[in-house]
Amino acid sequence: MKRDGNSESLWQITIADSEHAGDVVPDGQLFDVIIAGAGITGISTGLQLQKAGKSVLIAEAHNIGFGTTGGTTAHLNTFPDTPYHVIRKKFSDEDARLVAEAVRQSLQMIKDNVKDYNIDCSYRQVPAYLFSQDEKQSEELEEIFKGTTEAGVKCDRADDIPIPSAFENAIYFPGQACFHPLRYVSALADEFKKAGGVILENCRITGLEEGEPHIIRSDRGNFKAVHFIYATHIPPGVNLLHFRCAPYRSYAIAVQLEKDQYPDALVYDLQDPYHYYRTQEIDGELYFIAGGEDHKTGHESNTENCFRKLEAHIEKYFRVTEVINRWSSQYYEPTDGLPYIGHLPGHENNVYVATGYGGNGMVYSGVAAILLTDLIVEGKSIYEETFDPNRIKLVAGFSNFVKEAADVVGLLGKKLLIPSDKLDELTGIAPGEAKVVRYEGQTIAVYKDEAGEIYALNSACTHIKCEVVWNNAERTWDCPCHGSRFSYTGEMLTAPARKDLATVEILSDIKH
Repeated sequence: MKRDGNSESLWQITIADSEHAGDVVPDGQLFDVIIAGAGITGISTGLQLQKAGKSVLIAEAHNIGFGTTGGTTAHLNTFPDTPYHVIRKKFSDEDARLVAEAVRQSLQMIKDNVKDYNIDCSYRQVPAYLFSQDEKQSEELEEIFKGTTEAGVKCDRADDIPIPSAFENAIYFPGQACFHPLRYVSALADEFKKAGGVILENCRITGLEEGEPHIIRSDRGNFKAVHFIYATHIPPGVNLLHFRCAPYRSYAIAVQLEKDQYPDALVYDLQDPYHYYRTQEIDGELYFIAGGEDHKTGHESNTENCFRKLEAHIEKYFRVTEVINRWSSQYYEPTDGLPYIGHLPGHENNVYVATGYGGNGMVYSGVAAILLTDLIVEGKSIYEETFDPNRIKLVAGFSNFVKEAADVVGLLGKKLLIPSDKLDELTGIAPGEAKVVRYEGQTIAVYKDEAGEIYALNSACTHIKCEVVWNNAERTWDCPCHGSRFSYTGEMLTAPARKDLATVEILSDIKH
């Protein structure tokens, strides 16, 4: 199963490929709901809606689980990255209680799905531990403890933690869980289809013409929908949410340890960026998974070094016998701490979005499935105001900015030309390396593969023209502004960009 980068996750190498590209949908067919994106949010929401009697099409530009779903560390926990005491300060006591209830309902839905559909995804309920290592962290931990209990979430003080790390204080959360995310999502996709839903893989949504119904344009035909949902991690195009969600990369490593070292729990420290640990059993084998070293997308010059730092961190505390996989993935951090789930700002009421999950994508994907299903089926949800994307108001002049940005993207389709001898002179890169160079006013992103073949691209991101930077861990070009990502061939891998990077034509027959 492919993913949006060069590295492979533990989940990718332990699941059989699925293929839904063979489904045929007549041009112009009307659906109650069309969902863009077949990650855990899209598939979970699609199944809930199909069970509620709606006709649903899920369109996926690549394959199921291609994005962050295939790169998560798959923690299912009742305490979000934005702690409940912070939610109370920024929003209200009632919002903190509603977030806690939404999270509880999401975890119960996942548990019920595993049981009802007999899903073999190594789902296990385990406790979780959060610990401090200095006085400042202990003060923060105490605030987290008080805010969590006041929000109605079960939590207690712990005298010990299940990993060999020094600590000052710790708290304990019962009833957490973990699973194999791709096996879970793949099984949900099968159940969605059994319920009458349609999945089109390798089907990129290319446009939305709002109306009654909406016209949904794709590279596999045009369809109609009463409701449309962006479950693409971040909505494509230019939207206010792109300026309220910061893209981050997070790193993970799966290793095998000496037998007595595997913790039967989810564990988190309070460092900045923090580290997180857990054990996963797959087909009788135990794996220890650790994550961390997070940074803003495009703001780390040597992403490969993030893996080395994470591996060194693990080896300080654990006896590693073998490194199995290393991978990274992307998430979007909301500016005010809560996801944006509901009506997409600046669009008609029956266009929806789910984004800004932070590091809690597995849990908030279930919240999105519940909330969006309520909005579409019942017309309302008890969680609607808490997660409402329109809590961020449009600013004056933003509509004109969107139009101008669209014009910028249109100009990027022009091909750039450069003589091959001049390109060699400018870059001087070795096989496997990449850099951004400038030539006669043009800025070019150049990568040379291991065989010496050169791939040259316009370095301007096709979102709003920020300059991309090289990610040497994933061999991708990443945009440091809003997180769009592209392969070294220029293929668009991650929104909000809609189009591939423009290619640079290398001319070998021009003499200078």
